[in-house]
Amino acid sequence: MSEPAEDEVEASRAPLLSHLIELRGRLIRALLAILVAFVVCFAGAKYIYNFLLIPYVWAAANHGDVAKLIYTAPQEYFIVQMKVALFGAVFIAFPVIAQQIYKFVAPGLYKNERHAFLPYLIATPLLFVLGAAVVFFILMPLALRFFLSLQQTGSNGGASIEALFKVSDYLSLIMGLVLAFGVVFQLPVVLTLLARVGIVNSGMLKKGRRYAIVLAFVAAAVLTPPDVISQCSLALPTVLLYEASLISVRLVEKRKAADEAAKQAAGTTT
Repeated sequence: MSEPAEDEVEASRAPLLSHLIELRGRLIRALLAILVAFVVCFAGAKYIYNFLLIPYVWAAANHGDVAKLIYTAPQEYFIVQMKVALFGAVFIAFPVIAQQIYKFVAPGLYKNERHAFLPYLIATPLLFVLGAAVVFFILMPLALRFFLSLQQTGSNGGASIEALFKVSDYLSLIMGLVLAFGVVFQLPVVLTLLARVGIVNSGMLKKGRRYAIVLAFVAAAVLTPPDVISQCSLALPTVLLYEASLISVRLVEKRKAADEAAKQAAGTTT
């Protein structure tokens, strides 16, 4: 009597083991892509870092200064270059990572679900790049102008206070803002996916709009420098993304309603 039960256990182990082996293969491919991209990015880490310095160069030129940074430990700039290389490697290797995720998940989805999942996979990096562009071209120049405006020349017998940013601190600031904006700009994707599985609906989002606006400005106050322009540069896009999410969720609901009506019509005809 115990043999059939043991056979069922072994049968369940077989597909689980095959899934684990496939997952391991997908992870190895993704890690190899990151490793290759890391080697390439590390070779050009100095150029990537200089590219990230462009907002600081703009802000310093606006004040009539030359952009200057320092490092206070022998290994600091080397570690910064490694962080830059890793950051760039993950960014460059993301298409490969997303492809491996899709190939692992796709066999468990129906054909229509695969087609529905693919646009979100494409939208995710595009929205992240859009968030990074807002940081690079709008927020960072404004924030750095504010920081540089706090300097004082030491005239009239006062102390001279000069801004000398560390290479590691600048990298932490711009990477933190890029990640924060990149995550915030995923709001339409996250809410639309939640709507597809029935966790949220347009009514809930409409009722929560006022709370979402308050949270957007609170998050902007925490994540950005303490000036109104920088805070609005994060809060206002977040509010617009929330409204775009609401429109997207409504479209999902209309599509669901149309599919259900089509199924009912097909059922009545048969």
